[in-house]
Amino acid sequence: MDPQQLWLAPDRPRRGRRPAFSRQAITKAAVELADAEGLEAVTMRRVAAQVGAGAMSLYSYAPDKETLVDLMVDHVNGELRVAKPLSGDWRADLKAIGHLQRSLMLRHPWLPAALFARQTLGPNALTFLEQALAALRPTRLDGASKLEVFSLLTGFVASHVTHELTRSATADAPERAAAEARYLAAVAADGHHPEIAAALAAAGRPLTPDATFARLLDRLVDGLDADPKAATDAKPGT
Repeated sequence: MDPQQLWLAPDRPRRGRRPAFSRQAITKAAVELADAEGLEAVTMRRVAAQVGAGAMSLYSYAPDKETLVDLMVDHVNGELRVAKPLSGDWRADLKAIGHLQRSLMLRHPWLPAALFARQTLGPNALTFLEQALAALRPTRLDGASKLEVFSLLTGFVASHVTHELTRSATADAPERAAAEARYLAAVAADGHHPEIAAALAAAGRPLTPDATFARLLDRLVDGLDADPKAATDAKPGT
């Protein structure tokens, strides 16, 4: 669907008389269904039943499921609120944004998969992007680089949350983890994998989901170069 028609047109059906529900109500029902049963459960017929309408009437608001998912993604993006005023420490602010995104995706487990397939930024997503770019204002990155940093961050969070959700959904996750640990210990002891043995012998770190995410997010953000030109111009030994 044309983004301008989707996001800038008034909230009204494209044809026929106005029914007793709104695009927001349709979207909210679809989000609730996806939260409860997964994105694959979202069909026009199921959503119509949720709002008490005929399935055909929904097509006046969303011509296909892809458009409906666009509406859903932007709807939940409305839950994202960056603290104001920003701290001025762009790394700290960017990490805070990453934590906000993770929390949102954990509340809506269907969101990471939906994000990878979406092409259009709705008004809520644009508001959040505006805030993220403002967080990067203290850097000397150009506009395109700022957009790349935001895309990198969002992709990292979505991938990490997908991994978290997949592992937590496995019924025998503790047993699998224990078996994997025993296997790696055997590999480390065989004498043929010294680098793996050294890595496994290093001091342990907290492995809770929150601690692991925070540690990896720190590594990602702290490794970003806010002045790529300076890095290019730098000479070895200077």
